[in-house]
Amino acid sequence: MACQTCRAGLSRRLAASLQQTSLPNTQLASPLLRAGATKTTTPCSTLPAPRSSCAIAPRRAFHTSQQHEKFLSGLRKLLATRVAQTLGPKRGSYFIYGATERMTKACKAQADYVIDPRLRKKGEVKTSEEGEEIGESLGSAWHEIIGLPPTFSTWAQVSMLHMWLLVVRFRCWERMTYQAWQAQLVNHFFFEAEAKMEIAHDITSRAIRQRYLKDLFVQWRGLILAYDEGLAKGDAVLASAVWRNLFKAREDVDMRAVAAVVGYMRACVKYLGDLEDEAVEVAAEQVFKKVSLGDMLILVDVPTASLKPAFDKAGIKSVAVAAAAISEKV
Repeated sequence: MACQTCRAGLSRRLAASLQQTSLPNTQLASPLLRAGATKTTTPCSTLPAPRSSCAIAPRRAFHTSQQHEKFLSGLRKLLATRVAQTLGPKRGSYFIYGATERMTKACKAQADYVIDPRLRKKGEVKTSEEGEEIGESLGSAWHEIIGLPPTFSTWAQVSMLHMWLLVVRFRCWERMTYQAWQAQLVNHFFFEAEAKMEIAHDITSRAIRQRYLKDLFVQWRGLILAYDEGLAKGDAVLASAVWRNLFKAREDVDMRAVAAVVGYMRACVKYLGDLEDEAVEVAAEQVFKKVSLGDMLILVDVPTASLKPAFDKAGIKSVAVAAAAISEKV
């Protein structure tokens, strides 16, 4: 409740305000109020009688200035341009989903394998020294030429290697576009990895599959860092990354195979870099068919110009013969 003094002051202010609004020929401060006010005040007794019981007041409209319309039009064009630059004409979510699904299938097919269910029922599935189940290769060059075993580890590492090659090309796009493509590609791969665990290796426990997928994701992050460093620093660093990830840092690895994989990766990066953005979106995985691991291994066996005199003097015609001689001495 207000005190008597406050009430009296409030009454005086209200009376003064009402008196000002009732004065004739008063100029209002606001332009909007001036537009709706009359210049003179006519006594109520002289006003004509209304034609109906409901008097219709004139409607006041607020009009937008031309400058404001131009601002809104420019803002719309700017937003449309930004969206078009970010997504591109064919880079909607559904398009990216379908394109990355196709790319993932190409990546996982590089070192694919199967395990016969009949052998599993009999308990005759072969295992490696580390305890990994060994399947049957589907004619992959990674198994037959490079000599990698047809296991889940090999399948995952080869698939992620090809995914990394695609991600390197995706980075040529704008940041938001590149991140959208990489995210969908990774999601498709881990879906395929979980299906591989359940179907090929009969891992029915979802909790166990999720634990393996977490470990696989850590490997994927480390693989990106290792291969990125090798791509930037040179073939020797890239070869060490391939040896650690793909060949599990085994000491008995044929370094010719490691060199062939490095050459394969360099060739794929070059061919992907030569493609236009539109071609990458629709046929990036075709590059993997263009580069042959067998051709790379043949190229590795040819001595370089600097080593050819030493090879000729020793009577060695290829790097393969030299590698065999070294292995025999060891």
